[in-house]
Amino acid sequence: MTKRNNDNLKLSDALKDFVTENKLQKGLDKIDVEDAWKSVMGNGVNHYTTSIQLQNDVLHVQLSSSVLREELTYGNQKIITILNEFLGKELIKKLILR
Repeated sequence: MTKRNNDNLKLSDALKDFVTENKLQKGLDKIDVEDAWKSVMGNGVNHYTTSIQLQNDVLHVQLSSSVLREELTYGNQKIITILNEFLGKELIKKLILR
């Protein structure tokens, strides 16, 4: 039996390398943003949310309530800040509510 000379690699590092090599980060970011919206905004807003899409650094959220859309527009920048803090990085620069 021969002793292997291997560098022990943490699983988290191996996964990061895999994500980077296969250019999967944008897809993972899209999923993370959807999860962040659902967690941060709560059940009340989620009930009226019909679509969440991240395109480049713009978050498009479709709401079924025009009243809620109008209310959220006033706190647009604060929502962006809270979502980015939740994500731990600045993924969202603009929020478009439809």
